[in-house]
Amino acid sequence: MSAAALWATVLAASLACFALKLAGHLVPEHWLADPRVARLTSLVTVALLTSLVVVQTLGAGRGVTLDARLPALAVAAIALVLRAPFIVVVVLAAATAAGLRWLGWG
Repeated sequence: MSAAALWATVLAASLACFALKLAGHLVPEHWLADPRVARLTSLVTVALLTSLVVVQTLGAGRGVTLDARLPALAVAAIALVLRAPFIVVVVLAAATAAGLRWLGWG
């Protein structure tokens, strides 16, 4: 891909993101007051965050890889279920990944 095509793609994506954000601000208030819309928007947020976590945990280029990130995510999930403070969750997950990598896995 040439540099011009790359910049054109970046600019087009930026404009699309800006237009989408602007459209969100222009939606009438009463549309958002509907309980079904509120429920749907909360579910979309969770779905997007979940897909991001899965891609970042299992993704490696165009394939799927199982390395130290997966057990670290499991430890973080357990810590969250046990209502640990967020910083503790992050430290436990990082320590798990670092320990497994130090042992040669991932």
